[in-house]
Amino acid sequence: MTNTILRLPAVKTSSGLPRSTLYLRISQGLWTKPISLGARTVGWPANEISTLNAARIAGKTDDEIRVLVRQLEADRKIYGETNHA
Repeated sequence: MTNTILRLPAVKTSSGLPRSTLYLRISQGLWTKPISLGARTVGWPANEISTLNAARIAGKTDDEIRVLVRQLEADRKIYGETNHA
């Protein structure tokens, strides 16, 4: 797993989606929630963005992507427990 964190402008560029659509997808369970980087700063793990883009390219259904999003967010907890930086 990569440790690269992407800020919103990079996520928008990578996904091709505007901010409003990203946050709509988050509310629909179709995109991972951002992680806090500070009081007013958030970002997303780069590997999650790549995985979500690949799922869309592969034609995964919304239900399949919801399962993927839950797995990606669960993996954050597992990764955090096993790798203390």
